[in-house]
Amino acid sequence: MPQPLDEFVGRERELVRLRTLLSSSRLLTLVGPGGVGKTRLALELASRVRSGRLGRAQLVELASLRDGELLPQAVAVALGVGERGGRAGIEALVHALGTRRMLLVLDNAEHVIEAGATLAAHLLSRCPGLRILTTSREALRVPGEVVFRVGTLALAPDGEEPGADRQQPVEAVRLFVARARTCAPDFTLEPGNAPTVAEICRRLDGLPLAVELAARRVGSLTPADILRGLDDQLGLLTDGSRTGPGRHRELGAAIDWSHRLLDPAERIVFRRLSVLEGGFDAEGAAAVCAGGTELGIDAVEGAGDGATPVAGVPSGQVLRVLCALEAKSLIVRVPGDEPNAARFRQLSAIRAYGRNRLTEAGELHATWHRALDRLADLATEDHGSVFADAAVRPPAMERENLVAAVAYTTDRPDPRYVPLALALARLHYHQEQLTLARALLTGVLARARDDGARGAALALATRSACLQADHGAALAFAEEAVAVARTQRRSAATANALDALGAARLCRGEFAEAVAAFAECLDVVRPLARPLDTALCLHHLAWAQLQTGRVAASDALMAECLPTLRAEAPPGQLTAALHTAGAIRLAQDDTGGAEELFVEVLHQAPMESYHSLYPLEGLAIVAAGRGEAERALRLCAAASEIRRRIDTEPEAHWQRQVTTATARARERLRPATADRAVAAGRRLRGERLTGYALRRTDSASVRIEAAAEGYRSSYAEGPDSGTTEGRGGDHYGYPAAGPALTAREAAVARLVAEGLTNRQIATHLGLSPSTVGGHLDRVRDKSGLRTRTQIALWITGRNPRPAR
Repeated sequence: MPQPLDEFVGRERELVRLRTLLSSSRLLTLVGPGGVGKTRLALELASRVRSGRLGRAQLVELASLRDGELLPQAVAVALGVGERGGRAGIEALVHALGTRRMLLVLDNAEHVIEAGATLAAHLLSRCPGLRILTTSREALRVPGEVVFRVGTLALAPDGEEPGADRQQPVEAVRLFVARARTCAPDFTLEPGNAPTVAEICRRLDGLPLAVELAARRVGSLTPADILRGLDDQLGLLTDGSRTGPGRHRELGAAIDWSHRLLDPAERIVFRRLSVLEGGFDAEGAAAVCAGGTELGIDAVEGAGDGATPVAGVPSGQVLRVLCALEAKSLIVRVPGDEPNAARFRQLSAIRAYGRNRLTEAGELHATWHRALDRLADLATEDHGSVFADAAVRPPAMERENLVAAVAYTTDRPDPRYVPLALALARLHYHQEQLTLARALLTGVLARARDDGARGAALALATRSACLQADHGAALAFAEEAVAVARTQRRSAATANALDALGAARLCRGEFAEAVAAFAECLDVVRPLARPLDTALCLHHLAWAQLQTGRVAASDALMAECLPTLRAEAPPGQLTAALHTAGAIRLAQDDTGGAEELFVEVLHQAPMESYHSLYPLEGLAIVAAGRGEAERALRLCAAASEIRRRIDTEPEAHWQRQVTTATARARERLRPATADRAVAAGRRLRGERLTGYALRRTDSASVRIEAAAEGYRSSYAEGPDSGTTEGRGGDHYGYPAAGPALTAREAAVARLVAEGLTNRQIATHLGLSPSTVGGHLDRVRDKSGLRTRTQIALWITGRNPRPAR
């Protein structure tokens, strides 16, 4: 969930009511007009309930989604759900969600209302732990749906000043003051301006977006000037009709009035930005918005009111204009992938207004061409990699812009369609949206006239088909890719095609043929003098060699490529190579070397990701070989749970090693002990799992897991557990004796250690303060500790003496 950058104002009664509704219903839809604050209210509600029993909250923004049929894929991208096991669309979502508790927030669903209703009905009927919170201008009309109509903010009655009799101002006025202070920190509500502010809010009908836009002008205008500006503009924006809904007229007036206060350069940039639906940085904005005369655009600003003709905006001024537009709330800043790179976007209502202005100015298609040139340049940027599918990932923040660009060029004879669609397909491939990737690649192959683009598309289609276990199509694509590449007589294209062919052979279990393809690829790549590409090819060949049992040859290849991969490879490629090196050490019975390599992967790969699975299972194999039976079972169970959640299966040969290690570990334990170890492993997640896998002893959450699980096992087993391992929490670095805390008691103890009060803990866990007090009393009874300080010291590992 995104963290809003501004203060949430008002709506406390609505939030109380909504929390009750959300706890008793599984589909809650916030309905209201544009600009009423549905999205902001939904985000605030989700942030207040997500740590309770409703589970994790996940936002899916639908404003830029053009085709309702792609709604399941949009949700899958937001949830990080890939297509595996032959499942796609709704089936992939249902499998990934399963019985997990989650709050899914679908924002701006009105333009895909039918698809949204279908998706909600399917998911809610098959995923019992799911709740859906939707914002829309109309209800989904799904059985069980609860509709909450979001109204405008409270207003002061006519003739009554806000804050009269020292009461707190009404919500609309509070919002105006809060936003006004962001651009004029000294602004205060006082008897001289309070009636004017109240009248501004009344004239804007308490509509939050309109109030915010008006308040941002306080830095340059007095409240009286703002009120006069609204008098001149009310009723102008009605979608071509003065009989449209009143709130839409007021919102249009506020946007139109804010637009008229812009200088000519700001107006040009403002309307041209409307083609960038996925947001923009300063460089992208300059490429799309700067200039104008070279495209035959002679925009005349304010025709009829004495304004002078303006031809365009110099590139060097665009950043200044962006800052001005942000200050006036006509664009908003959003987090970017680069911490030092500012990224912005226009809100959908404002972007729609800007698009209308762009069309009126006769600049729509010329601006689109600028945007297409910019995106095509990004798509065809030479990253110096032979294996672009593996080493080059298009920036995810441009995804919506690429979607819009591909849609714009699909039905036009535009040569930029091919590189744009290929870049978008590559992004879908990295996000494991393989059906979408292959659909785009079908279009690319139908329109590609250049053998280079065709060969690249065939290679990517091969790799996508491999991940979908479509072995026949993968081999067909790969063989055609090699044939196309050989006619080009371009070494890089030939190497990429041969690498794809090797991947196709691997996924079919044709290991000898895969070795031959990768070996030929290496012969082609070496003369190119590209160290990273050579290292990637060496790794692929090493993995294929390992499958044929040539351990020594595989080890030699990894020794050659691993230093380069450590220095230059993208994270995903490096973690894969480290796993290969660890698997080789296992094949050589070098458990110490294997453990070092698997640990190195876990230091780099996010836990619960695809790249963490193999090292977790590798560490389990190592533990089983050393006689650490419980550790082996816990790690195997944890990895198995992750595989189940992200829907992926290991290769057959690797699965055989894991199964053998699990069987060996079970032979060393009593059945009850083994079952408890497996159950404990299934509960390990996040920081606890990382700490356990890496044998950390300084993690409070790891020690709590020991208290909640390890001691439970120890007390249940008695002194003779039938295992050679230490009992209880020994593996966590926790004392060998202690209280058998329940999971809830352990959670309360952790929050006490973090300094939270009982009331704060209750809010955090979704409990009542009295229930928290009861849990805390039981923690005191079991631990022999009496003060919160002693409990905090105990949980953080400083082991205070129990009270006597």
